Amino acid sequence: MSGLPTARNLPPEVAPEALDDATAARVEHLIEEEEGIQNRFTGLLGVVGTAIALGMSLFHLWAAWDIVPTTTLRFVHVGFALALGFYLFPVARRFRNRLMAWDIVLIAAGLYVTWYLIAGGDDLLDRYVYPEPMDIVVGWMLVALVLEATRRTTGWIMPAVSIAFLLYGFYGNWLPAPWTHRGYDADRLIPHLTITLDGIFGTAVDVSATLIILFTIYGAILQSTGAGKFFVDFSFALTGGKPSSAGRTVVLSSFLLGGPSGSGVATTVTLGTVAWPLMKRVGYRPDDAGGLLAAGGLGAIISPPVLGAAAFLIAEYLKIGYLDVLRMAAVPTVLYYASLLFMVELDQRRLRPPEGLDAMAVTPARELVRRYGFHFSSLIAIVVFMVLGYSATLSVLYAMLVAVALSWLRRETAMTPRRLVGALSAGAVQAVGIAATCACAGVIVGVITLTGLGLKFSEIAIQAAGGSLVVTALYTALIVWVVGLAVPVTASYIISAVVAAPALMKLGVPDYAAHMFVFYYAVLSEVSPPTALSPFAAAAITGAGPYRTTLQAWKYTLPAFVLPFVFVTDPEGVGLLLSFTPQMGWGDVVWQIALAAMGLAALAAGCQGQALRRLFVPERLGFIAAGLLLVFPALLHDVVPAPHVWGIALAILLLVPQIVVMWRARQVHQSGSRSGRFSR
Repeated sequence: MSGLPTARNLPPEVAPEALDDATAARVEHLIEEEEGIQNRFTGLLGVVGTAIALGMSLFHLWAAWDIVPTTTLRFVHVGFALALGFYLFPVARRFRNRLMAWDIVLIAAGLYVTWYLIAGGDDLLDRYVYPEPMDIVVGWMLVALVLEATRRTTGWIMPAVSIAFLLYGFYGNWLPAPWTHRGYDADRLIPHLTITLDGIFGTAVDVSATLIILFTIYGAILQSTGAGKFFVDFSFALTGGKPSSAGRTVVLSSFLLGGPSGSGVATTVTLGTVAWPLMKRVGYRPDDAGGLLAAGGLGAIISPPVLGAAAFLIAEYLKIGYLDVLRMAAVPTVLYYASLLFMVELDQRRLRPPEGLDAMAVTPARELVRRYGFHFSSLIAIVVFMVLGYSATLSVLYAMLVAVALSWLRRETAMTPRRLVGALSAGAVQAVGIAATCACAGVIVGVITLTGLGLKFSEIAIQAAGGSLVVTALYTALIVWVVGLAVPVTASYIISAVVAAPALMKLGVPDYAAHMFVFYYAVLSEVSPPTALSPFAAAAITGAGPYRTTLQAWKYTLPAFVLPFVFVTDPEGVGLLLSFTPQMGWGDVVWQIALAAMGLAALAAGCQGQALRRLFVPERLGFIAAGLLLVFPALLHDVVPAPHVWGIALAILLLVPQIVVMWRARQVHQSGSRSGRFSR
């Protein structure tokens, strides 16, 4: 639609000249392969599309302010997602920018299904065990519509996985033990998936309807006010626009930009268009630069105050406040960016950029803050409102009002009615793919709950691991990672939270630690093929190979992604989530954080092959061993007494010879300089 910004268009903070047409086309094509091909209607069709999207946003804003029955809200949310999905996303690329007859038929079918569910009311819910024939027909229609909407907006993999689970629900009685179940016919399975709140309209859709869409609207408002551009400009200003600080700038700007956006690929593309020219001048290879950009973008999904969509699901599954999720994510986020910063500092030593590189012409940081410092409110507004006692729903609603009001402090950022309509419409469009994914994941979750697969899988995983918590955690991480290879982060978390997390909880891991463990490994899908959207987009910008870029992204993220094992294998590891056991105090938490930071620094040196100088292979292995001893002291306690002491000692042992050599080299250099002056 003309004038309607979407998640698939390049972010507005990207300068038009930053990407040439061919590169911009490659980036857009990659995003479309993952997130669906979107129509760009003009004229009357564009106005209609904007009106539908605006109606979706206004309905959810009203529902956040007033009381709407739970079932009605979920039904209408999915109905809007189906209507917008079929209107804006063509059945295939060759039908792009054309509204076809079958699109109109599908939209009408979606509206009819939504009306049927709402009109049925409590009577429909009461008869789900003994459904009427029309209930089954409408149920099949809903399942088919959800699968097709998901295919159009996110690709074919998620619907294919859902169909596989449907087949398991129908024919699982033919499988051998322990996978077998009694088998279900359509009269039992379809109403369970489409009428009850345990299937399509389950927890995932509830969170999408009550929280996720509000945060996507909030993110669209921040984009329209220019908050993203301010954070990028501010980061470059703090580093003086120096090419030698390009890596540090990526880390800082990804933290500032990622927190409010919650989008990994948007952060990656925004930073890549600005930072890649500087990184190239310093000496970064295209795949190294792309890996760092993707790793920075990945931080957006785990960074407060927005995180990714899956974080809202954590709060709902655990029945805790979203502020508690933010608290648990705070320290791991800081450690993640600290790990990236360690890697970047080692890059600087490895690359040794030449002297005399010209800095970019940037606006001084003080001047930027004077003009646009009000954008910093987006980093704290939601948290402040929640601390004051407001719910997450009202907090984001009030944060939107604050953002709109403050935007009028500058004429160029003011949210005029036209710009506000565009932002509200864009927020709804960005929520369509998430809503479709949550509804499609509801099919999977409904089959799992009805067949008892989750409990069976937990028993199978524990037995395969021999009852070992460490091995079970390894299996769980592998399972979540494999699931994440096929589906987006949100879907990966939903599936794994139902299937994999219970195995950890059965072995005594606190539920919040188990879910945070699953969440962090689900995030890996953002840098894991075939859904490695952030590295692929970064590769399109830098011109590197997509899979080499993905491997480099793994290298940059590897040190930080060993941390989740601390949550589940170390009784005191929950201190990293700012949670306390009866025996723990703040001193123990600070010690845990310090050990983790030192361990990540050692692991970064081992992964980069660089410390004070380039490392030999035995030295790299030594730093990796020191890092593991520091990060996992409880895990290795039975093998090595006082492992953290050995880890610190090993790191010092490896660093001291390098310090001595560098000190002697400096002395020789200074002696030579003095001799030269004396001879003259």
